[in-house]
Amino acid sequence: MADFNGLGVHLGNLSRLSSAKTRSISAENPTGAKGRGGSAAEGIGVASARDLGHGWKISPAVDLAGSTTLTLADIEGPGAIQHLWITVHPRHWRQLVLRCYWDGEDSPSVEVPLGDFFCQGWGRHSQVSSIPVAVNPTGGFNSYWEMPFREHALITVENLSPEEVKGFFYQATYALTDVPADRAYLHAQWRRSNPLPYAEVHTILDGVQGQGHYVGTYLAWGSNNGGWWGEGELKFYLDGDGEFPTICGTGTEDYFGGAWAFEHPKGQYGTYTTPYLGMPQVLHGDGFMESQQRFGLYRWHVPDPIRFEEDLRVTVQALGWRSGLGGPGRYLPLQDDIASTAWWYQREPHAPFPALPGIDSLEVI
Repeated sequence: MADFNGLGVHLGNLSRLSSAKTRSISAENPTGAKGRGGSAAEGIGVASARDLGHGWKISPAVDLAGSTTLTLADIEGPGAIQHLWITVHPRHWRQLVLRCYWDGEDSPSVEVPLGDFFCQGWGRHSQVSSIPVAVNPTGGFNSYWEMPFREHALITVENLSPEEVKGFFYQATYALTDVPADRAYLHAQWRRSNPLPYAEVHTILDGVQGQGHYVGTYLAWGSNNGGWWGEGELKFYLDGDGEFPTICGTGTEDYFGGAWAFEHPKGQYGTYTTPYLGMPQVLHGDGFMESQQRFGLYRWHVPDPIRFEEDLRVTVQALGWRSGLGGPGRYLPLQDDIASTAWWYQREPHAPFPALPGIDSLEVI
């Protein structure tokens, strides 16, 4: 029987033995080298450990100077990252950009503001209890997206702000093992419409070329109107689709697994977080369906990935209701603040991403 390579781990195969080698990178072991965990002699904890000596939490975190890039992981493959944990003060969640480069590529396959990658687009903690992403009190970011690589993995975090970031904590755990030919590379991309032009759609993803499958959506949605905001449909244009997509949903709350405006109990939004979908965050400005409503929503296509052979485009409409004009109800195209993160797996090479905007365009106003 062929040796189990240790990837695709779940409860059904957890008892299987494997010759994969487990390693972990953190500020206490920046290279992930065997037998070097906790061996740092310098770091932010050196004064606190002065009575205990070497090996007693000398370097639990790092500080990031303003306008610099930190290398989180620089790994020779083959292998796969299996868990990524990060925490840092919430004011930095839109100022820091997470990037992943696979197998020596020049452009990143993952390029997302740190908070949005972990479903925290509004700079405030909300509990997320899903399978690929878990966020726990208070701002403990966990990613379980499997990230295979064959030759090399490079993960960086860029500080877009001139402000120094104090206390950036991280740990990346990975397996060094063979990667079968049918394992694709993780990609993630962030886009924002702020505000969305009238009667236009927000593009979640476009320009994807090659074979792959779409696996996740996170929206940080800020409603600039009173009233209900979630009538819009999500659409997936696959493999040469023209005016009409192959997959079209029935409404925003429907796509995220909810119904009837997420109202529960009456007159209030009901938050929820489940293994594959949720609306874990509702920020009220001025009451239910009034001013400055803000939402965080995720959907993971893990049991139901959306597969494509050649290309992919994903959009969402922003629709509410007009009122006071008589006759049957009419949709109102909304001009909202929509920031989206899309996750997908595909073969490399990938098409170049749109340029990430500057820090002022990422800012939560």
